[in-house]
Amino acid sequence: MTQNYKSDVEAVDALSQSFKTLKAEIGKVIVGQHEVVQTVIISLFANGHSLLVGVPGLAKTLLVSTIAEVLDLDFKRIQFTPDLMPSDITGSEILDENRAFTFKKGPLFSNIVLADEINRTPPKTQAALLEAMQERSVTVNGVRHILPKPFFVLATQNPIEQEGTYPLPEAQLDRFMFNIPLGYPSYEEEVAVVKSTTTFQKQDLKQVLTGEQITEFQQVIRKIPIADNVLNYAVSLAAKTRPGTELATPEVNEYISWGAGPRASQYLVLGAKTHAAISGKYSPDIEDVKAIANYVLRHRVVRNYKAEAEGISEEKIIQGLF
Repeated sequence: MTQNYKSDVEAVDALSQSFKTLKAEIGKVIVGQHEVVQTVIISLFANGHSLLVGVPGLAKTLLVSTIAEVLDLDFKRIQFTPDLMPSDITGSEILDENRAFTFKKGPLFSNIVLADEINRTPPKTQAALLEAMQERSVTVNGVRHILPKPFFVLATQNPIEQEGTYPLPEAQLDRFMFNIPLGYPSYEEEVAVVKSTTTFQKQDLKQVLTGEQITEFQQVIRKIPIADNVLNYAVSLAAKTRPGTELATPEVNEYISWGAGPRASQYLVLGAKTHAAISGKYSPDIEDVKAIANYVLRHRVVRNYKAEAEGISEEKIIQGLF
């Protein structure tokens, strides 16, 4: 039982209601993109990081800053550039007026970190995020510094400009719970966007949740029970992506060179639990796993040359696993 609720059922009800309030508040600024907003919120409640992938001008940065505004959390934005150094984000030791070294915290020491255009910075700086995302800490000069709770990295990536970019390595991608593609808005949505952004009108946003409440909801998610058949379905879904293994489908063997690891299975279960909770359910079913599977798996499968030559996308291969 959680600290402020009489029962776990009451806690899940509170989480579901908080999600609706949060989504409504974000909807004052972000037009459309309902599934994207929902998926980012799921990753927050599940204590995971998200990578938003889309062409410029689709409000990726605005979405993250709006989420930070409606949550009572500390927010920092890091613009990733080719000359960014690891110490620019983690912090460094400086000589103070007493001629002693003191640690000056970098922008990573925040609740929500927006890593803008993460693929524009060299691998050395990208790697500085690895420990922070997995261990929730950074090590500088052999001293470990714990990051605040809750801690989320929401990164954006532009998929079309490849010149001057550094593709994220698989180890880095695996740290992201979700890879969320952003598409163009519909005609009606674009009209609404232009109307709201070409006037002096500014929306006043209310802060909906505190960091303490989010941490409590993360614990609620962990306690949600899951039936064995749903757990087995999630694990087998990840296992099916691994070519040359017992569960691999013919399509996977033909088009995939590398499949998802065990972290995918963990995120499928946590994502399904959270998806069920925000939908007002007290235990996830197979449909909840399917609802978030594409976001969990799409950046964890590596297509081979044949798939690229024939234009077979990761999404198409993943859909064939259901």
